[in-house]
Amino acid sequence: MRAVVQHEYGGPETLHLGEIDRPAPGAGQVLVEVRAAGVERGVEHLMTGLPLLVRPVYGWRRPKDPVRGREAAGVVAAVGEGVTRFAVGDEVFGIAEGTFAEYAVAEETKLARLPAGMSFVDAAALPVSGITALQGLLEVGGLEAGQDVLVIGASGGVGTFAVQIAHAAGATVTGVSSGAKADLVRSLGADHVIDHTSEDFAAGDRRYDLVFDTGGNSSLRRLRRVLRPDGTLVLVGGESAGGKLLAGFDRQLRAVVLSPFVSQRLKMLIATEGHEHLEQLASMVEQGTLRPAVGATYALADAPQAMRDLAEGRARGKLVVTI
Repeated sequence: MRAVVQHEYGGPETLHLGEIDRPAPGAGQVLVEVRAAGVERGVEHLMTGLPLLVRPVYGWRRPKDPVRGREAAGVVAAVGEGVTRFAVGDEVFGIAEGTFAEYAVAEETKLARLPAGMSFVDAAALPVSGITALQGLLEVGGLEAGQDVLVIGASGGVGTFAVQIAHAAGATVTGVSSGAKADLVRSLGADHVIDHTSEDFAAGDRRYDLVFDTGGNSSLRRLRRVLRPDGTLVLVGGESAGGKLLAGFDRQLRAVVLSPFVSQRLKMLIATEGHEHLEQLASMVEQGTLRPAVGATYALADAPQAMRDLAEGRARGKLVVTI
Protein backbone atom coordinates (compact mmCIF):
# COMPACT_ATOMS: atom_id res chain seq x y z
CA MET A 1 0.00 0.00 0.00
CA ARG A 2 1.01 3.65 -0.36
CA ALA A 3 2.00 5.47 2.82
CA VAL A 4 3.88 8.56 3.95
CA VAL A 5 6.89 7.13 5.78
CA GLN A 6 9.58 8.57 8.03
CA HIS A 7 12.82 6.79 8.98
CA GLU A 8 14.45 9.55 11.02
CA TYR A 9 13.20 12.30 13.30
CA GLY A 10 13.11 15.80 11.90
CA GLY A 11 10.97 18.25 9.98
CA PRO A 12 8.55 17.70 7.09
CA GLU A 13 11.52 17.05 4.79
CA THR A 14 11.93 13.64 6.48
CA LEU A 15 8.48 12.49 5.25
CA HIS A 16 8.30 10.62 1.95
CA LEU A 17 5.65 8.76 -0.03
CA GLY A 18 6.53 5.07 -0.27
CA GLU A 19 5.22 1.52 -0.55
CA ILE A 20 4.94 -0.68 2.56
CA ASP A 21 3.08 -3.84 3.52
CA ARG A 22 -0.57 -3.53 4.41
CA PRO A 23 -1.05 -4.04 8.18
CA ALA A 24 -3.31 -6.78 9.59
CA PRO A 25 -5.66 -6.30 12.56
CA GLY A 26 -4.99 -8.26 15.74
CA ALA A 27 -7.43 -9.19 18.47
CA GLY A 28 -9.74 -6.28 19.27
CA GLN A 29 -8.49 -4.30 16.28
CA VAL A 30 -10.03 -3.01 13.06
CA LEU A 31 -8.35 -2.50 9.68
CA VAL A 32 -9.62 0.75 8.16
CA GLU A 33 -9.35 1.65 4.49
CA VAL A 34 -8.46 5.28 5.05
CA ARG A 35 -10.31 7.84 2.94
CA ALA A 36 -9.09 10.92 4.82
CA ALA A 37 -6.66 11.68 7.66
CA GLY A 38 -6.56 14.70 9.93
CA VAL A 39 -3.39 16.71 10.60
CA GLU A 40 -2.83 17.69 14.24
CA ARG A 41 -0.13 18.94 16.60
CA GLY A 42 0.53 15.60 18.23
CA VAL A 43 1.79 14.29 14.89
CA GLU A 44 4.31 17.13 14.80
CA HIS A 45 5.76 15.95 18.14
CA LEU A 46 6.06 12.41 16.78
CA MET A 47 7.64 13.70 13.57
CA THR A 48 10.31 15.72 15.36
CA GLY A 49 10.78 13.30 18.26
CA LEU A 50 10.43 16.21 20.70
CA PRO A 51 10.14 16.39 23.61
CA LEU A 52 12.65 13.63 24.19
CA LEU A 53 10.26 12.21 26.78
CA VAL A 54 8.23 10.66 23.92
CA ARG A 55 11.12 8.64 22.54
CA PRO A 56 11.15 5.73 25.02
CA VAL A 57 7.63 4.93 23.77
CA TYR A 58 7.88 5.89 20.09
CA GLY A 59 11.51 5.06 19.38
CA TRP A 60 14.74 6.54 20.75
CA ARG A 61 16.89 6.86 17.62
CA ARG A 62 14.15 6.69 14.97
CA PRO A 63 10.36 6.20 14.90
CA LYS A 64 9.27 2.64 15.69
CA ASP A 65 6.23 3.13 13.47
CA PRO A 66 7.44 4.74 10.23
CA VAL A 67 3.99 6.06 9.22
CA ARG A 68 2.70 9.37 10.61
CA GLY A 69 -0.91 10.43 11.23
CA ARG A 70 -3.38 9.61 14.04
CA GLU A 71 -6.82 10.80 12.87
CA ALA A 72 -8.79 8.87 10.25
CA ALA A 73 -12.12 8.34 8.57
CA GLY A 74 -12.80 5.47 6.21
CA VAL A 75 -14.36 2.06 5.66
CA VAL A 76 -13.81 -1.09 7.69
CA ALA A 77 -11.79 -3.51 5.54
CA ALA A 78 -11.28 -6.31 8.09
CA VAL A 79 -11.81 -7.00 11.79
CA GLY A 80 -9.71 -8.92 14.28
CA GLU A 81 -10.78 -11.57 16.74
CA GLY A 82 -13.29 -10.40 19.33
CA VAL A 83 -14.45 -7.28 17.49
CA THR A 84 -18.22 -6.91 17.93
CA ARG A 85 -19.03 -3.23 17.31
CA PHE A 86 -18.07 -3.13 13.61
CA ALA A 87 -18.28 -5.22 10.46
CA VAL A 88 -16.63 -5.04 7.05
CA GLY A 89 -18.11 -2.15 5.06
CA ASP A 90 -19.01 0.07 8.03
CA GLU A 91 -18.07 3.74 7.69
CA VAL A 92 -16.08 4.86 10.73
CA PHE A 93 -13.89 7.61 12.13
CA GLY A 94 -11.49 7.71 15.02
CA ILE A 95 -7.90 7.37 16.18
CA ALA A 96 -5.29 4.99 14.79
CA GLU A 97 -1.54 4.89 14.35
CA GLY A 98 -0.16 5.62 10.88
CA THR A 99 -3.15 7.14 9.11
CA PHE A 100 -1.19 8.89 6.35
CA ALA A 101 -1.65 5.67 4.39
CA GLU A 102 -4.18 3.71 2.39
CA TYR A 103 -4.86 1.41 5.35
CA ALA A 104 -4.40 1.78 9.11
CA VAL A 105 -5.12 -0.39 12.15
CA ALA A 106 -7.18 1.01 15.03
CA GLU A 107 -8.31 -0.36 18.36
CA GLU A 108 -12.03 -1.07 18.27
CA THR A 109 -12.43 1.12 21.35
CA LYS A 110 -11.06 4.17 19.49
CA LEU A 111 -13.55 4.14 16.61
CA ALA A 112 -17.13 5.32 16.14
CA ARG A 113 -19.60 5.23 13.27
CA LEU A 114 -19.54 8.11 10.84
CA PRO A 115 -22.20 10.73 11.69
CA ALA A 116 -25.17 10.65 9.32
CA GLY A 117 -24.54 12.70 6.19
CA MET A 118 -20.98 13.59 7.12
CA SER A 119 -18.14 13.40 4.59
CA PHE A 120 -14.95 11.45 5.24
CA VAL A 121 -12.96 14.69 5.03
CA ASP A 122 -15.01 16.39 7.75
CA ALA A 123 -15.04 13.27 9.93
CA ALA A 124 -11.25 12.94 9.73
CA ALA A 125 -10.94 16.41 11.27
CA LEU A 126 -12.87 15.41 14.39
CA PRO A 127 -11.12 12.73 16.48
CA VAL A 128 -8.05 14.07 18.31
CA SER A 129 -8.80 17.79 18.04
CA GLY A 130 -12.48 17.34 18.90
CA ILE A 131 -11.78 15.13 21.90
CA THR A 132 -9.15 17.58 23.14
CA ALA A 133 -11.56 20.52 23.03
CA LEU A 134 -14.43 18.51 24.53
CA GLN A 135 -12.47 17.16 27.48
CA GLY A 136 -10.50 20.34 28.02
CA LEU A 137 -13.57 22.53 28.35
CA LEU A 138 -16.20 20.28 29.92
CA GLU A 139 -14.25 17.79 32.02
CA VAL A 140 -11.03 19.60 32.94
CA GLY A 141 -12.28 23.18 32.72
CA GLY A 142 -15.71 22.54 34.24
CA LEU A 143 -17.39 24.84 31.70
CA GLU A 144 -20.82 26.14 32.72
CA ALA A 145 -23.49 28.20 31.00
CA GLY A 146 -23.12 31.93 31.54
CA GLN A 147 -19.35 31.89 31.99
CA ASP A 148 -16.94 34.16 30.15
CA VAL A 149 -14.49 31.99 28.20
CA LEU A 150 -11.29 33.01 26.42
CA VAL A 151 -10.04 30.65 23.69
CA ILE A 152 -6.44 31.37 22.65
CA GLY A 153 -5.58 29.90 19.26
CA ALA A 154 -9.25 30.00 18.30
CA SER A 155 -8.68 29.53 14.55
CA GLY A 156 -6.64 26.32 14.89
CA GLY A 157 -7.66 22.69 14.83
CA VAL A 158 -8.52 22.43 18.53
CA GLY A 159 -9.54 26.06 18.90
CA THR A 160 -12.25 25.94 16.23
CA PHE A 161 -13.93 23.09 18.11
CA ALA A 162 -13.45 24.82 21.47
CA VAL A 163 -15.23 27.97 20.28
CA GLN A 164 -18.23 25.94 19.12
CA ILE A 165 -18.42 23.75 22.23
CA ALA A 166 -18.22 26.76 24.55
CA HIS A 167 -20.86 28.59 22.51
CA ALA A 168 -23.18 25.55 22.54
CA ALA A 169 -22.78 25.32 26.33
CA GLY A 170 -24.11 28.85 26.74
CA ALA A 171 -20.86 30.66 27.47
CA THR A 172 -19.84 34.10 26.24
CA VAL A 173 -16.86 33.32 24.02
CA THR A 174 -13.89 35.50 23.16
CA GLY A 175 -11.49 34.06 20.59
CA VAL A 176 -7.88 35.08 20.04
CA SER A 177 -6.61 34.71 16.46
CA SER A 178 -5.01 36.73 13.70
CA GLY A 179 -7.21 39.35 12.09
CA ALA A 180 -7.18 37.42 8.82
CA LYS A 181 -8.93 34.53 10.55
CA ALA A 182 -11.36 36.58 12.65
CA ASP A 183 -14.27 35.96 10.27
CA LEU A 184 -13.86 32.20 10.70
CA VAL A 185 -13.81 32.48 14.49
CA ARG A 186 -16.94 34.65 14.53
CA SER A 187 -18.75 32.24 12.19
CA LEU A 188 -18.18 29.45 14.72
CA GLY A 189 -19.94 31.32 17.50
CA ALA A 190 -17.41 33.66 19.10
CA ASP A 191 -19.02 36.76 20.58
CA HIS A 192 -15.75 38.71 20.48
CA VAL A 193 -12.48 38.27 18.58
CA ILE A 194 -9.10 39.68 19.60
CA ASP A 195 -6.53 40.10 16.83
CA HIS A 196 -3.26 39.02 18.44
CA THR A 197 -1.25 40.83 15.77
CA SER A 198 -2.50 44.23 16.94
CA GLU A 199 -4.08 43.70 20.37
CA ASP A 200 -2.95 42.22 23.69
CA PHE A 201 -5.58 39.95 25.21
CA ALA A 202 -4.00 40.55 28.63
CA ALA A 203 -4.39 44.32 28.42
CA GLY A 204 -7.38 46.07 29.95
CA ASP A 205 -9.68 45.04 32.77
CA ARG A 206 -11.61 42.15 31.23
CA ARG A 207 -11.44 38.92 33.25
CA TYR A 208 -12.57 35.41 32.36
CA ASP A 209 -13.95 32.42 34.25
CA LEU A 210 -12.14 29.99 31.96
CA VAL A 211 -9.09 30.45 29.75
CA PHE A 212 -8.47 27.66 27.23
CA ASP A 213 -5.00 28.12 25.75
CA THR A 214 -4.01 26.24 22.61
CA GLY A 215 -1.57 28.98 21.51
CA GLY A 216 1.28 28.00 23.77
CA ASN A 217 3.30 31.23 23.86
CA SER A 218 1.95 33.24 26.79
CA SER A 219 3.56 33.10 30.22
CA LEU A 220 1.62 31.83 33.20
CA ARG A 221 1.78 35.34 34.65
CA ARG A 222 0.00 36.85 31.62
CA LEU A 223 -2.60 34.09 31.54
CA ARG A 224 -3.35 34.40 35.26
CA ARG A 225 -3.73 38.16 34.83
CA VAL A 226 -6.89 37.69 32.73
CA LEU A 227 -8.39 35.02 35.00
CA ARG A 228 -10.85 35.84 37.73
CA PRO A 229 -9.56 34.99 41.23
CA ASP A 230 -11.49 31.71 41.19
CA GLY A 231 -11.06 31.10 37.43
CA THR A 232 -9.67 28.06 35.63
CA LEU A 233 -6.79 27.91 33.15
CA VAL A 234 -6.56 24.86 30.87
CA LEU A 235 -3.30 24.46 28.96
CA VAL A 236 -3.40 22.46 25.73
CA GLY A 237 -0.25 21.71 23.79
CA GLY A 238 2.69 23.94 24.50
CA GLU A 239 5.47 26.27 23.57
CA SER A 240 9.08 25.47 22.75
CA ALA A 241 10.46 26.38 26.17
CA GLY A 242 11.94 23.62 28.27
CA GLY A 243 14.67 22.51 25.89
CA LYS A 244 14.60 19.23 24.04
CA LEU A 245 13.70 17.19 27.11
CA LEU A 246 10.50 19.09 28.02
CA ALA A 247 9.82 20.99 24.78
CA GLY A 248 6.15 21.93 24.78
CA PHE A 249 5.50 20.78 28.36
CA ASP A 250 7.60 23.06 30.57
CA ARG A 251 4.84 25.62 31.15
CA GLN A 252 2.22 22.93 31.84
CA LEU A 253 4.32 21.26 34.48
CA ARG A 254 5.01 24.59 36.19
CA ALA A 255 1.28 25.32 36.20
CA VAL A 256 0.48 22.03 37.92
CA VAL A 257 3.12 22.71 40.59
CA LEU A 258 1.86 26.27 41.20
CA SER A 259 -1.87 25.51 41.24
CA PRO A 260 -2.18 24.28 44.87
CA PHE A 261 -0.72 27.55 46.13
CA VAL A 262 -3.06 30.00 44.35
CA SER A 263 -6.83 30.55 44.30
CA GLN A 264 -7.01 29.97 40.53
CA ARG A 265 -7.10 26.44 39.12
CA LEU A 266 -4.20 25.88 36.71
CA LYS A 267 -4.60 22.64 34.80
CA MET A 268 -2.76 20.65 32.17
CA LEU A 269 -4.87 18.61 29.77
CA ILE A 270 -3.91 15.03 29.05
CA ALA A 271 -6.76 13.77 26.90
CA THR A 272 -7.99 10.18 27.03
CA GLU A 273 -9.06 8.55 23.79
CA GLY A 274 -12.16 6.40 23.57
CA HIS A 275 -15.29 5.80 21.54
CA GLU A 276 -17.55 7.42 24.13
CA HIS A 277 -16.14 10.88 23.38
CA LEU A 278 -16.15 10.18 19.64
CA GLU A 279 -19.84 9.27 19.85
CA GLN A 280 -20.53 12.45 21.83
CA LEU A 281 -18.86 14.48 19.08
CA ALA A 282 -20.86 12.60 16.43
CA SER A 283 -24.08 13.40 18.28
CA MET A 284 -23.20 17.10 18.38
CA VAL A 285 -22.54 17.05 14.63
CA GLU A 286 -25.89 15.41 13.95
CA GLN A 287 -27.64 17.95 16.20
CA GLY A 288 -26.02 20.80 14.26
CA THR A 289 -24.09 22.26 17.21
CA LEU A 290 -20.64 21.25 15.92
CA ARG A 291 -19.01 21.28 12.50
CA PRO A 292 -15.39 20.77 11.51
CA ALA A 293 -13.78 23.87 10.02
CA VAL A 294 -11.61 22.29 7.33
CA GLY A 295 -9.30 24.92 5.93
CA ALA A 296 -7.44 22.90 3.30
CA THR A 297 -7.07 19.39 1.92
CA TYR A 298 -3.95 17.72 0.54
CA ALA A 299 -3.27 14.65 -1.56
CA LEU A 300 -1.40 11.85 0.21
CA ALA A 301 1.84 12.75 -1.58
CA ASP A 302 1.48 16.31 -0.25
CA ALA A 303 1.25 15.30 3.43
CA PRO A 304 4.74 16.77 4.07
CA GLN A 305 3.45 20.14 2.88
CA ALA A 306 0.44 19.82 5.18
CA MET A 307 2.78 19.27 8.12
CA ARG A 308 4.88 22.24 7.00
CA ASP A 309 1.83 24.50 6.81
CA LEU A 310 0.76 23.39 10.28
CA ALA A 311 4.21 23.95 11.80
CA GLU A 312 4.58 27.40 10.21
CA GLY A 313 1.19 28.66 11.37
CA ARG A 314 -0.55 28.80 8.00
CA ALA A 315 -3.42 26.53 9.02
CA ARG A 316 -6.89 28.06 9.05
CA GLY A 317 -9.00 25.52 10.90
CA LYS A 318 -8.21 21.85 10.34
CA LEU A 319 -5.97 20.46 7.62
CA VAL A 320 -6.89 17.08 6.10
CA VAL A 321 -5.01 14.61 3.88
CA THR A 322 -7.19 12.73 1.39
CA ILE A 323 -6.39 9.24 0.17
